[in-house]
Amino acid sequence: MKQTIIKIDEDLCNGCGLCVDGCHEGALQIIDGKARIISDLYCDGLGACIGECPVGAITLVEREAEPYDEIKVMERISPKGEATVIAHLNHLIDHNQDEYVEQGINYIKENNIDIDLSKLKNWKSKQKEIKKEKYMKGTFIGDSSCPGTKIRSFDKPDSANSLSTTSQSSELRQWPVQLHLVNPQAPYFENADVLLAADCVAYASGEFHSKLLKGKTLAILCPKLDRQQDIYVKKIASLIDNSKINSITVAIMEVPCCSGVLQLVRQALNITERKVVVNVVVVSVSGRTLKKEPV
Repeated sequence: MKQTIIKIDEDLCNGCGLCVDGCHEGALQIIDGKARIISDLYCDGLGACIGECPVGAITLVEREAEPYDEIKVMERISPKGEATVIAHLNHLIDHNQDEYVEQGINYIKENNIDIDLSKLKNWKSKQKEIKKEKYMKGTFIGDSSCPGTKIRSFDKPDSANSLSTTSQSSELRQWPVQLHLVNPQAPYFENADVLLAADCVAYASGEFHSKLLKGKTLAILCPKLDRQQDIYVKKIASLIDNSKINSITVAIMEVPCCSGVLQLVRQALNITERKVVVNVVVVSVSGRTLKKEPV
């Protein structure tokens, strides 16, 4: 692969060694009286050594080379002590090599190396900028990347200009509604058509009350965030066998984690004596009904 890397003009090089001191990555050594790059793996191609050369023997070129490896560099320079490591990481920070800096810091932490990271230049503020950028791209949530957390916005008509200004009445028929709180033997579940909805559906779908909830008894849950979901399986099974519900409509969002609601229903059906009709409705993050079909 092509990589930006230093080139040394041996005719100009006088072997003074200043470039070696300026290369914290350890890519340079004086050999036979001349500065030489000992491994492509260690040269970051940022050119700190160029400013140290008094005779202009070093330039940057693009050529086929082994890709730079921050872990290899950290393995090489960490035994040289804190000053060398901090100088190296600050050099990367100065050149906005944030990914390499993170790799280097993780190496220090994972190997319990005694380095005072507070000596890094403005790294805390840099980390905040990186996290903010990742968050705005929808790629940061803790240490995972989840399609369900990606930030999106949708153009909607101004409510003041909407054709209908009539308020909609609620179709909710009972309380409580959260599945951990409901009693599956409550009288309003007997022979009922149940809507088992992921939490976000009611906020996304403009038809939640008029089309999804109307005529049904409700239970809501979040398959991603709720704990003790084995209890959910038992409650759904009790609704089927003991309350003898007629049907279950599973209303979920299009994001992958939401499919967990349907999985819970299937687990419940595996342990029930009765079988019921199950339908699934999938709602897009912008509120459109994408799919409505029997399971």
